[in-house]
Amino acid sequence: MPTDPLTVHKVLVPLDFSDPSLQALQYARRFAEPSKAELILLYVIEPVAYPAELGVVINLDADLADRALGELEKLRLQHLGDYPATRSLVRSGVADAEIIATAKDEQADLIVIGTHGFSGLKHLLLGSTAERVVRDAPCPVLTVRHHATKA
Repeated sequence: MPTDPLTVHKVLVPLDFSDPSLQALQYARRFAEPSKAELILLYVIEPVAYPAELGVVINLDADLADRALGELEKLRLQHLGDYPATRSLVRSGVADAEIIATAKDEQADLIVIGTHGFSGLKHLLLGSTAERVVRDAPCPVLTVRHHATKA
């Protein structure tokens, strides 16, 4: 972590390709630009339970990781353009745990994460990755609530 707590050198941006995560990417760039901080784009492949009766082991992680890296590259070109300090990572596991582990591994100074803003029953059923990240992150977390534009 830098000596000046307001200096940002590395910004971790977890993405799931949803509108809230894309909005978070825009905020992350704004935070990164003044200090030319590195933007680390992260996509987490969550585990999928396959029925045992299929009788085959399906290893989709490698294919999904390649596809995710391709999508991250498209996002980088589309939303970050010529921003020079950008890396893309794909991890496999439970999203909030992988985000926190990556923040530690990369010594991120800031995490910028989108949130869907669910409440009530939907929040109880789906939980909140962003909420769990805020609770356990090793660095400050900026949550960006998605505001849909009106047509």
